[in-house]
Amino acid sequence: MPVILIHGSWHGSWCWSPVVEQLAALGVPSVALDLDGHGLRNPAPRAYGARPFDRAAFETEPSPVAHVTASSAAADLMDRIRMIGGGRPCLLVAHSMGGTVATAVAELDPELVGGLVYVAAYAPVSGTPAGEYNARPEMSDSHVPSLVVGDPAGVGALRVDPRDPDRRAGIKEAFYNDVDDRTADAAIDLLSPDSPLQILSETMTVTGHRFGSIPHAYVVCTLDNAIPPAMQRRFVKEIDAVSVSPTTVTELEASHAPFLSRPEALAGAIAAAATKPYDLVGN
Repeated sequence: MPVILIHGSWHGSWCWSPVVEQLAALGVPSVALDLDGHGLRNPAPRAYGARPFDRAAFETEPSPVAHVTASSAAADLMDRIRMIGGGRPCLLVAHSMGGTVATAVAELDPELVGGLVYVAAYAPVSGTPAGEYNARPEMSDSHVPSLVVGDPAGVGALRVDPRDPDRRAGIKEAFYNDVDDRTADAAIDLLSPDSPLQILSETMTVTGHRFGSIPHAYVVCTLDNAIPPAMQRRFVKEIDAVSVSPTTVTELEASHAPFLSRPEALAGAIAAAATKPYDLVGN
């Protein structure tokens, strides 16, 4: 089954590179995609690159990706899944915010999806927008809110500043706390400043006969400072409540970025799901 790797907020297809290599070694074909409004499809605010740098302008400039919603990103992704799969269903592997878009795809066209693996990801299946989970008690230890600059509602995006030397340590601790310094620094330099707010604020409804009919798995990252393990386990329970079969859970001792810190273990879990969607083995 072809594997499609979907990144999270501020990231892009680049973050999956180590996992793509490991999957290739296991004989599993995979492709990492940039979601709409991310990676190569994410024009930065003009103020981000202006010199001299005007922080006030950067924190207030409307985002060029504010128009992207979970539905529009899902529609764009479905077109590419059809092309990549060539008529075959694909295994979707979604990280973080990418889980919101993958959830929408699974509900809108379940025949495209042979299985769905969440990796420390949002799974908004209860009728609650993904962003509202950030106010849940399980998210109280998340380091992400302290990274956001400006008013998300005003600019239409969750905006971060990876170029600010005073914020790099916080970004590393939130996303890459078990990643070696050299790799973490390189990853921070590749982050985009904006993640479209509407992806997390849109309400979606999933049904048992569509989303719930697809095999689901969840990779819980036990060292995660962005989406704490307690929140990940809550998502598992909510997925189970609308699914025909229980979610298969793998636990990795990893940060929010297991694709960088534990690519071999993560690839092994994905490869298992690509052949036997219910047979993920804990690590």
